[in-house]
Amino acid sequence: MKQDRREFLKKSGCALGMAALATQVEHFGLMSALAQKTDDNSQANVPSDYRALVCLFMQGGNDGNNTLIPNHSDTNLSSYATYFNARNPAGLAIAQNILLPISVPKAGNLTYGLNPNLGTAPPTTTATNNGIHELWAQGKMAMVTNVGTLVKPMTRTQYQTNAIPRPFQLYSHSDQVSQYQGGRADQQAFTGWGGKISDRRTASDNPGGLIPMITSINGAQLFTAGQTTLPLAIANAGTSLSQVLSPQGYNTSAAAQARMEAFNQMRTQDLSANYVRAASNITDQALQANQALQTFQEVTATFPNTSLGNQLKQVARLIKKRTDLSVNRQIFYVQIGSFDTHNGQIAGQGTLLAQFSQAARAFYDEMVTQGVSDKVTLFTMSDFARTFNPASIGANAGSDHAWGNHLFVIGGAVNGGDFYGVNTANGTPFPNLTMNGPDDADSGTGARGRWIPTTSVEQYAATLARWYGLPEAEMSAVFPNVGNFANTNLGFMQA
Repeated sequence: MKQDRREFLKKSGCALGMAALATQVEHFGLMSALAQKTDDNSQANVPSDYRALVCLFMQGGNDGNNTLIPNHSDTNLSSYATYFNARNPAGLAIAQNILLPISVPKAGNLTYGLNPNLGTAPPTTTATNNGIHELWAQGKMAMVTNVGTLVKPMTRTQYQTNAIPRPFQLYSHSDQVSQYQGGRADQQAFTGWGGKISDRRTASDNPGGLIPMITSINGAQLFTAGQTTLPLAIANAGTSLSQVLSPQGYNTSAAAQARMEAFNQMRTQDLSANYVRAASNITDQALQANQALQTFQEVTATFPNTSLGNQLKQVARLIKKRTDLSVNRQIFYVQIGSFDTHNGQIAGQGTLLAQFSQAARAFYDEMVTQGVSDKVTLFTMSDFARTFNPASIGANAGSDHAWGNHLFVIGGAVNGGDFYGVNTANGTPFPNLTMNGPDDADSGTGARGRWIPTTSVEQYAATLARWYGLPEAEMSAVFPNVGNFANTNLGFMQA
């Protein structure tokens, strides 16, 4: 039976494994194949060496209160007793003797504790490293504390009197994810700050790049979407790099080769139509990238065989291939979840944090082996934190949606071993853990401990973007509300 041209193109196009590149082709803004534009702003102080950002999203809202815990007795700075008394009656407190201690210069070298699952690998796993806890003392990991979505800096009084705008749909999963990934909290975002950085840097940083600047190993995400950026979305390390973009349904047979030749010929027709030209150029990019990925060197570090482990392993493979791909800047997105622990939190969060710790440590070790540990920075984001006051009791205890959270930054260019962020009511970046206290959004007998962020997502992201190479002149184009915050360099990244 004869096939008309439209049917042939449809079937051939669907056969391309690179279809992930075109997940949002219906948006003209994503057709970087048509035009990749960047403003000719000042390039002063923009680094020229290779750099990469790896966004690790903790989907569902990781409980920062059981990730980072006071391990001291200073009641002025929320002691362990403050934490224990609030969470232990419901069975949600972690015993002090199993916390992983870290000293914090910004808190007068008081000791805090990391969740025990962030250290030595459990004996039931095949992990061969000691997790990320060791990186704190090595100065390769920092925490930015009490971070959250904000339109402007906000005090407790301003929140409770509605004196200034609150983030759009606060405490909603989808809306807070959008605001973290979009980089603004005053309205719904349709582009992500990773994608917008790629919009403005691809032409100057990766002019001959064989793959896009930005890649997701977890499907299409708002974080990766830009105006002119066409993001790449590929499978994790369970699929070889040589296969992630390989056209499906074609082989070395004469019939398959003839079909491919006919397909390529047809793609040269009707290029005056924008959509046709965009689709043809996307396919060209796919085939070129596929050719470039046919050979690669496997990574050296042993990654855990978990979803996140395999995502970060694929990122490591692409970084190792960077020279052959002609890329000098890369942005990646990976994800782990779900941290929506309304119940069963001790076990559920513990398992996820262990997976995060082991995968992140393997990734860091691989970057050391590749000689780029100071060129690659892994950072975390999450929907929001969770209430200090538990939900449910006993083994079923969990927590509900909250606000200000604690985020990890890992890499050789990190000014590690300390807390960063804007100071809270107690004079440090770590919040006062008093329900109905000066940092709690809630009030009265119903207060549950939702810490009002003192550091905005924009301040956190701008610090990372500046290190990556986004010029000051372009900062407001990526983060429209960044001018609402006085300090947009929190100091956790080296120059």
